[in-house]
Amino acid sequence: MASPKVSQALKEVASSADKQQGYEALLKDIRFSSTPNTLSKDLIAILDSIFDGSLGIVATRSLGVAYVQTLKSVPSNDVKIEVGEYALEKFQSQASSFEEQNAQIRELMATAYEDDEDFLASAKILSGIPLESSQRKVTNEDKVRFWIRITRNYLEVDDTTLAEQYLNKAKNLIYTVEDRDLNLHFNLCQARIQDARRNFLAAAQGYQEISFMPVIAEEERLHTLSMAIKCAVLAPAGPARSRALGRLYKDERASTLEEYSILEKMFLDRLLTPEEVEKFAKGLAPHQLAKTADGSTVLQRAVIEHNLRGASRLYNNISFDALGLLLGLDGDKAEDTTAKMIEQGRLVGRIDQIERVIWFEGGEATGEKGSGRAEGVVGRELKKWDANVQGLAEEVEKVTSELQLRYPDFVAANLVV
Repeated sequence: MASPKVSQALKEVASSADKQQGYEALLKDIRFSSTPNTLSKDLIAILDSIFDGSLGIVATRSLGVAYVQTLKSVPSNDVKIEVGEYALEKFQSQASSFEEQNAQIRELMATAYEDDEDFLASAKILSGIPLESSQRKVTNEDKVRFWIRITRNYLEVDDTTLAEQYLNKAKNLIYTVEDRDLNLHFNLCQARIQDARRNFLAAAQGYQEISFMPVIAEEERLHTLSMAIKCAVLAPAGPARSRALGRLYKDERASTLEEYSILEKMFLDRLLTPEEVEKFAKGLAPHQLAKTADGSTVLQRAVIEHNLRGASRLYNNISFDALGLLLGLDGDKAEDTTAKMIEQGRLVGRIDQIERVIWFEGGEATGEKGSGRAEGVVGRELKKWDANVQGLAEEVEKVTSELQLRYPDFVAANLVV
């Protein structure tokens, strides 16, 4: 029920000769003729009166534009949302005639929801805006802007599935957009989705590329570089991650960040201590600490695989139990982890299950599945021993020949053939 003052004004408009002008004047003065407690009901009453007044589609559409402008000037988000929901129902009855007003109301409500940090409601209300219509023309840039805004709202509530759907729509048109800020938000959304889906290598590359963009402040560039380092550390150990770590390690800005110490150790294949890992974990997001199928966290798995690669640089061979002690696992789990990395082409070596020994081979794995399996050669160590003995014998022969040349009398008197 409208307030008495607005009810009286509506009666006067209904009996006037120029109803359109009367409604426009009432909308213009509504903030002064209504109170904060009655503003929602007053605006709803005015909209009902406009649609019930048989003004004709042209006049009604013109008043719809004025109504939206009035609603935009309302400071209360609650009023915008309440009146907006009612207005959408009214416009729906003649949807084709009020597409522009429908879109503007939805944008208005979305902004109010975002101010109230209700990002899911904002995303849902924005998704109802028709972007393909003969009644209103929407440019490619505006379409991308809508889709990225929806994507960002879904990312705020960690709904990466729906966020990716709308980002994929934007992906088909982003190449036509020249706006640098819009391209920045697109790249950032893409990196965040890859990060949330644990595609850490792609996310690390995306974050690092963003950190070079001059359109953002230096502080933000360093933050995205920090995110790139975190993702690279969490990526599965192997040649691809080594290349990612190398790019970040060579970035001069990295040395100023807190994550630099763990970046340096990982790049140089040095073993990580539990204290270093615990300190690094404090700066990670919740999804980066989520548990995997085997019950370990993404960070724990990454550190185990890294330390395994580090061990391969220190040892030619190591027993299952000794490796397990080094990695903080039991012997069987250490063997299983090593076998997976060898099979996936992220480590070069072979496993002797009878002797319970892992042999690490020299060289770098290619990253291709199956490329890490080293062919076990029968008697390989015996052949190495034979080669060493042969080398020693040749050196003795050289010394003897040199003695014969310099001290022939001594050799003739003392050499026993």
